[in-house]
Amino acid sequence: MGTGKSTVGKLLSEQLQYHYIDTDEMLEHRAGKSISAIFETEGEEKFRAREQALVQELSTCQRCVISTGGGLAAHNNNLELLKSFSIVICLWASPETIWERVRHQHHRPLLKDADPLQRIKFLLTQREPFYKKSDILISTENRHSREVVQHVLHQYQLARTPIQ
Repeated sequence: MGTGKSTVGKLLSEQLQYHYIDTDEMLEHRAGKSISAIFETEGEEKFRAREQALVQELSTCQRCVISTGGGLAAHNNNLELLKSFSIVICLWASPETIWERVRHQHHRPLLKDADPLQRIKFLLTQREPFYKKSDILISTENRHSREVVQHVLHQYQLARTPIQ
């Protein structure tokens, strides 16, 4: 969360002329309620099951930029499935930067905590082993979204170029 996935994903899909898919938006649309409401009424476990089913469905997607929720890659073998049909790029930022970017957003269920910055640090520590298994890691610290997009494009093109 707060690393720029949605913004960068939309800009990247425009550059590549690919379809843009935001898994959180799809889940909200299908459930007819917000991510926060899904967490409140169904719990995190059922939300994660919804995410996993969606990742399996997206495995047939072609020419798509998929932006996932921050916890998706850390649950239910989703990362391995994503890597089986796509290049997985993880956008990264420090806990302090993330907190600065999201502190005025009230729709994030995992930040409904007495100390949100500590919660962010905990989540990053918990998820870091999964994030590090991404094909490409890109820091968004002190970078404008357009600069991040250019970096992602460069890394994406390198990853798709066969070694001779």
